Amino acid sequence: MTALADGWVVAKRNLIKIKRVPDLLIFSTIQPIMFVLLFAYVFGGAIAVPGLNYREFLMAGIFTQTVAFGSAITGMGLAEDMTKGIIDRFRSLPMSRGAVLVGRTTSDLINNVLVVAIMAVCGVIVGWRTHTDVLDVVGGFLLLFLFGYAMSWISATIGLSVRSVEVAQSAGFIWMFPLTFLSNAFVPTDTLPKVLQYVADWNPISAVVAALRDLWGNSPEGTAAGSGWPMEHPVAYSLITIAVILAVFVPLSIRAYRRAASR
Repeated sequence: MTALADGWVVAKRNLIKIKRVPDLLIFSTIQPIMFVLLFAYVFGGAIAVPGLNYREFLMAGIFTQTVAFGSAITGMGLAEDMTKGIIDRFRSLPMSRGAVLVGRTTSDLINNVLVVAIMAVCGVIVGWRTHTDVLDVVGGFLLLFLFGYAMSWISATIGLSVRSVEVAQSAGFIWMFPLTFLSNAFVPTDTLPKVLQYVADWNPISAVVAALRDLWGNSPEGTAAGSGWPMEHPVAYSLITIAVILAVFVPLSIRAYRRAASR
């Protein structure tokens, strides 16, 4: 309980930073909105999705990409705190050592909620609609945020393992781009070469995107929905993936924090 209470204090400190520097929220929102407009109005007319308006197909992918890319903020924030000596100040206080990681990931989760809320409004404006009941819609957003939270722990491990903010930024994005684009986020996987199609169908990003489309009633027809066990059970596969990420990277982040704080 001490770690959670202290973690909330650290989270509030990070959220106050967003309040005082609103550019952080503004620019983290502009990029996903640009992706929505670009794919909806520039590429959307050239991409056919069986039985579905492309804009409804697109939004689950954009939401998932946004929280995945947004997780990089965790690593950069921790790397910045390390270089500025703030972590040393925290160590001198009577607070739980886990509070820094809990607070950082919690504040970035709240930031994701704000960004996704703005994006949802943008999506409705361009034509995105859900076709299921309220519980399924809410369940989709909860799954999305849980995935974003798990990805933040990967980013935390990266941010605590490097020695500068610039490296944390590069290392946080360099693996995210192929993971996101080699998926069903923007195009059906049945349009890919056979080998890439298999990889994309087992990609955790694809599972989360497919789960959101199922929960929101935005799934395409036939083979465009993907194949294999992950695409047939996207919610279950997504939850398994999230559990594995947390089980692996929470301990790794804690160990990386202890090692970095002792440097």
